[in-house]
Amino acid sequence: MRVGLCVLLLSVMVMVSFAADASAMQLTRDVKVISSAGARALADACAAWAEKNKLVVAIAILDWGGNLIESHAMEGAPMNAIDTALLKAKSALRWRRPTSETNKMVRSGENLAPTFMNDFPQLGAVPIIVNGQVVGAMGVSSGDGEKCAQAAIDAVFKGQATTSAR
Repeated sequence: MRVGLCVLLLSVMVMVSFAADASAMQLTRDVKVISSAGARALADACAAWAEKNKLVVAIAILDWGGNLIESHAMEGAPMNAIDTALLKAKSALRWRRPTSETNKMVRSGENLAPTFMNDFPQLGAVPIIVNGQVVGAMGVSSGDGEKCAQAAIDAVFKGQATTSAR
């Protein structure tokens, strides 16, 4: 009887302790999401930059969860351009860094995980970070894709977004 009572009291104490800890925990969080209008503005700004620099690109913009919310291919873009832009954007989102950085890690042998995780760590994509929170990623099918994406992010977010958490 005495052991049963001790076990019961201990169980109640653990439940009360857990309830107190749970009430102190943050059980939800606010997540910023790049809007469809924001993604469209990014695609337009990147296409304008590419046209000005005499490039033909395809663009893929993902939200924070990896969902494609905008894609655009300029006239004359190669058939695989949308696919490569999308793969680059997914890689930038997964690793939360520009694909040029991931590419350097793979080439140096520092981290080979992207090669067996079906990533595409080729230059041309960046995460979009607002107030320290990744809100999406932008992939561009050109070797100058990161410059195009950065120009678009700067034009649309006017300094309120970055492409690196560091």
